[in-house]
Amino acid sequence: MTVGNFPVAPRRLRLGMVGGGPGGFIGAVHRIAARLDDGYELVAAALTSDPARSRAAAAELRIPRPYSSFGEMAATEAQRHDRIDAVAIVTPNHLHFAPAKAFLEAGIHVICDKPLTTTLSSAIELAEIVEHSGLIFGLTHNYTGYPMVRQAREMIRDGALGNLRVVQVEYAQDWLATPLETTGQKQAVWRTDPARSSPAGSLGDIGTHAFNIASFVSGLACTEVAADVTAFVPGRRLDDNVHLMLRYEKNVRGMLWASQVSPGNDNHLGLRIYGEKAGLAWCQERANELVFSPLGEPPRVIARGGAGSLPAAAHASRLPAGHPEGYLEGFAQLYSDLAEQIHARLENRPPDPAALLVPGIQEGVDGMRFITAVLASSKNNSAWTAL
Repeated sequence: MTVGNFPVAPRRLRLGMVGGGPGGFIGAVHRIAARLDDGYELVAAALTSDPARSRAAAAELRIPRPYSSFGEMAATEAQRHDRIDAVAIVTPNHLHFAPAKAFLEAGIHVICDKPLTTTLSSAIELAEIVEHSGLIFGLTHNYTGYPMVRQAREMIRDGALGNLRVVQVEYAQDWLATPLETTGQKQAVWRTDPARSSPAGSLGDIGTHAFNIASFVSGLACTEVAADVTAFVPGRRLDDNVHLMLRYEKNVRGMLWASQVSPGNDNHLGLRIYGEKAGLAWCQERANELVFSPLGEPPRVIARGGAGSLPAAAHASRLPAGHPEGYLEGFAQLYSDLAEQIHARLENRPPDPAALLVPGIQEGVDGMRFITAVLASSKNNSAWTAL
């Protein structure tokens, strides 16, 4: 749309939020990410399961339409002429399915934190609801929004590594190296509670991120896993360390390690992919750099926005080269790409192809298949188990 010779930016999308109340980490991250590129306005929320606290928290955050529950919010918003365009679901894992179902049935696009649900059967059921609705469903595997992650994906598709051979990924933290959940720390309590987290601890919390980014960048589907799942901290009811061997399609082999009990690791997500011609390495704590190692040549560092940076990285960048971008920008990229998809629907036009890389419902089902297979393998003495 233009006025005179000047393009008019599309309106901000109206966003709702379920979860993300006081004391929550990820809700604040989603709110910042949605605002960062000025694509959304947060206008409605059901922030906690307690009606009074939910309304008070909404008032504190200046959210004009507070609700006592997600059910009330879905039903009411569906009837408004200025209804929300999308809802962000940022609750603990066991509260993903019901709100997602309610808003999809109300005709509202959904942006959901990962993992998708707590069981494979409920993930498949939700996928059927999404397909029937025809609506957009985004899953916030936020590391897929980093510019150099998208650069790596494009390089592999352009053949820079040749035929792939090996995929190695790890996600290591140390924040649960002691029984932090016994102190009442909110994030530790629900993540180590099987009723609220899922059957998986570190596997579901960070292992799914590692699994997702390896598939996203390599373009390969994992077919089998052999797993050793452990809870090292005495009394902990869910795993805090996972070692895996992976078999991918096209005879590619892989390894995955996810741990929340490894001292010296704050938030170490690292990915290495090797082909017949070259290798690539990326680390989330140095997110603006990608190490490219052609066989027989010195490794070279490709910096975000620098020489060798490809269009996929430029699409996901906001700042000139040399200015660091990171965690919040990665999240924001998913929100911006989803905004482009929603605006394309509203304007009855094809979306920008670069905006279609956001993980969706299928990646959510894949993540639950992964969790299910890993737990089954570990229970069966690390036997190879199909996804």
